[in-house]
Amino acid sequence: MSTETQTMGAVQRRSPARRGLLALLIDWNIYIMLAALIVASAMLSEHFLTMQNIYNLLRQLAPLALVSIGMLLVILTGGIDLSVGSVAAIGGMVVAMSMPALPVEGGAALILCVLAAIGCGTLLGAVNGILVAGFGMASFVATLAMMTMARGIAYMLSNGQPVRFPRELPTAQILTAFGAKGVPGLGTPWPVVAALAVVVLFVVLLRRTSWGRLTVATGSNETAVRLAGLPVGRYKLLAYTICGGLSALAGVMVTARTSVGTPVTGVGLELDAIAACVIGGALLSGGKGTVVQTMIGVLILGLIGNIMNLMSVPAYPQQIIKGVIIILAVLLQGMGARAKHRV
Repeated sequence: MSTETQTMGAVQRRSPARRGLLALLIDWNIYIMLAALIVASAMLSEHFLTMQNIYNLLRQLAPLALVSIGMLLVILTGGIDLSVGSVAAIGGMVVAMSMPALPVEGGAALILCVLAAIGCGTLLGAVNGILVAGFGMASFVATLAMMTMARGIAYMLSNGQPVRFPRELPTAQILTAFGAKGVPGLGTPWPVVAALAVVVLFVVLLRRTSWGRLTVATGSNETAVRLAGLPVGRYKLLAYTICGGLSALAGVMVTARTSVGTPVTGVGLELDAIAACVIGGALLSGGKGTVVQTMIGVLILGLIGNIMNLMSVPAYPQQIIKGVIIILAVLLQGMGARAKHRV
């Protein structure tokens, strides 16, 4: 047997294993990226793995997690929502302004305030959905207009000033305790627990219900869903509506953590949410994306900012570094998809 034949036989024998390894790396690339960031962060700063830093990081990421889930629903239908940051600002403003105005106090009053905030966000999200699904307006245009209008509403509600609610109110004390304290016996911050509950809920909804599967199908092949006689517009409307409600709830979480409602809450939040979805493997054209991988994208974004803060990197270079890392992550996702197609 010739040397060339032996070499070709050896390559053929190794190629299935190599293909299997390549497929494994492609499938798990986002998890490998997260693990590499954790290891690098732990090596760069001795404060990274402290419980205080981890809890602070998760508490800060809880609002972004909620907004990213809403953004994922919209992206799965083939759309985009640029208004989430402004809607979050309105949610925070509503809960801050309504607490002193209610004639009752305590837990019941806080529930009413939070429901009012979520209701306002849900209404604004529904308007987005009606414009996109009902009137056929491009999602970029419709939500861009809503982003401007909602931010203007937030400034009008507050006259451009932060709204500080009285700390002595029992309702306010419960809200600030929710934002600052942890679960008794565990120490896990309450916003993290709430965000985790929402994550689990939407993992189940997207994987186990016909609504979830058809939402994904709407973005994957809208024509086929429409020809099957299914109400495509209804799934789009519901996605934008849920996104608005989750964004307002995120604004409530920010207000609980900072103890103040401001009209500048959520500036740039829409870009972080889109980045988290894309890093997590969601396609902006729709039809692909999971809640779990989106949460991995949220963690990756949070780790990037956290380690730069621990290393005292100035704010402006942080934006540049974050942008470069996002580009690299998206390029890696694209390279992985092409390699997987070849495999």
